[in-house]
Amino acid sequence: MKRHITPIRQVKVVLLISCLLDDPTSIMTKKASKALEPDDALCCCEYVDRRGGRSHVAACCCDCEDLDEACDRWLKREPQKPDTLSRLVDTVTDRLRVPWISGAKQVDLSLVPPVILLPVLLHIAALHYLLGIVVLTALPGVVLWYYHFTHRKKGRTLFFLSLALFSLFYTYYVFLTEIVSRGDISHLQLGIVTMGMLFTVITLVHTKRGPGYVMPHPSDAHSTVTYCSPQPEMDATYQYGTCYQVVIANRASPSEQSGEPRGVPDSLLQKSTRRGNWCPYCKVVRPPRAGHCRICGVCVLRLDHHCVWINSCVGQANHRSFLLMLVFFLLTSLYGISLVLHRVCPGQGLFSALLYCPDVYSQYSTALCFTCAWYCSIVTGGLLHLLFLQLINISYNVTEREAHAALRDRTGRSLIWGLVIDTGVYSRGFWANWTEFLTMGESLERSALKPDLV
Repeated sequence: MKRHITPIRQVKVVLLISCLLDDPTSIMTKKASKALEPDDALCCCEYVDRRGGRSHVAACCCDCEDLDEACDRWLKREPQKPDTLSRLVDTVTDRLRVPWISGAKQVDLSLVPPVILLPVLLHIAALHYLLGIVVLTALPGVVLWYYHFTHRKKGRTLFFLSLALFSLFYTYYVFLTEIVSRGDISHLQLGIVTMGMLFTVITLVHTKRGPGYVMPHPSDAHSTVTYCSPQPEMDATYQYGTCYQVVIANRASPSEQSGEPRGVPDSLLQKSTRRGNWCPYCKVVRPPRAGHCRICGVCVLRLDHHCVWINSCVGQANHRSFLLMLVFFLLTSLYGISLVLHRVCPGQGLFSALLYCPDVYSQYSTALCFTCAWYCSIVTGGLLHLLFLQLINISYNVTEREAHAALRDRTGRSLIWGLVIDTGVYSRGFWANWTEFLTMGESLERSALKPDLV
């Protein structure tokens, strides 16, 4: 009796044969290679996948259960599962790697759209002033929509960091090729713009050293657990395939057990204890003003906010460098915008040139410079608002997180149409607040800093 091979089995047989042709021993040694020994070094094309197993970039199309299941359902004309698309995206993202010395490195798909779309949209906007209005109006809207979309999912993305860095370098490239090449810029002016950009990048790298994480105190710990796979509630992008230790701390710190506060006022200590300073995710006792970031999956000392533009939290260790980065960027951007507008719209003021610049679209090069100046002005306006809020919060010794909590719980005073939220808890006066801010990162231990360059 003849047995008919169904189309589903034919697809599986073809995939199996292709995998065997690529690497005949990959199927047989798959289970044996799942556990990665600590002493086994990865070659340039190998990597540890999201399940903790050892894999190879050449086997990116082999052994994909999610794809097999999706194809089976499609061939059987069955409805797909709700999480099928997200699992396929996770699998593709995990297997998209480039060879590297210490093992294949993962390429984040969110890096690609800014690199491609930004120059394309700016060149389209330079074709006509109506196209410029449409593009420069829609671009911030799309970025804000994507921000709210990712913020709802509480996931990390490199899209905004990639957009910020590529915007910085691409506008600098346009400045060199379209403005400096004409010979209208002096060496001093070019040096100021270049040094401002370098200082911005240096302070960004310093900010990415880490916000200052809450580390369990030895006296607070009663046990240590070693994990060889990612914890479900932690950000797995840091943990794939590595063994790490987690210190389980007591729910009450020694100061709470003995009833002696560590330099904290009694009212504040009671308030912190009443609300609970135990983090169920990090298993640590949080000091006052520390908070758990649901995006990074860690507890941060004096957590201010999670900034998507640097893809990191802003806390006690990097708040000063974050503020300095904003200052350097804004000064460089404002100076660069003024230089560009004075060249493409001569004889006009800075603000009047942005609103009315006759014959700027007569040449494509001047139109592109004018469009980039408008794009930088939009970015500068948003960062000026952020810097203004930061300066106000520092002057009142309140973090962004504490301000939102005070508004939610109605425990703070709202001043100047809601721009100032005074909680009245930590403020000790203008000069004392700024002195505390400028010296707050000096006593941190090096173990609380974990460099995160991406």
